[in-house]
Amino acid sequence: VQLQASGGGLVQAGGSLRLSCAASGVISTYNAMGWYRQAPGKQRELLATITSYGSTNYADSVKGRFAISRDNAKNTHYLQMNSLKPEDTAVYYCKAEGVYSPSVGGIHDYWGQGTQVTVSS
Repeated sequence: VQLQASGGGLVQAGGSLRLSCAASGVISTYNAMGWYRQAPGKQRELLATITSYGSTNYADSVKGRFAISRDNAKNTHYLQMNSLKPEDTAVYYCKAEGVYSPSVGGIHDYWGQGTQVTVSS
């Protein structure tokens, strides 16, 4: 199983971006998909998660501005980011947690490679 994150870029403050995280390989079950970010000199921060049942949770820093969603048929989850601020500038990572794939066996977590989001003031 591999995750491929995409959709980052340069945007002005107040703008929007949509990140995508596509999983390759067969995923039979999973616990949750999530988005994290890491700004230079800072720790990786959890932004949003969505469970296999569709329950969502958000960090206070993005609540009301970001929305996580998923398309199980496409093995893809998304992060819609609105009202972007310069402090949202970071590398954004996707994660799949508690994944069972019959080709791999066992339960594993997987990370995407990261996509850069830069918000100019």
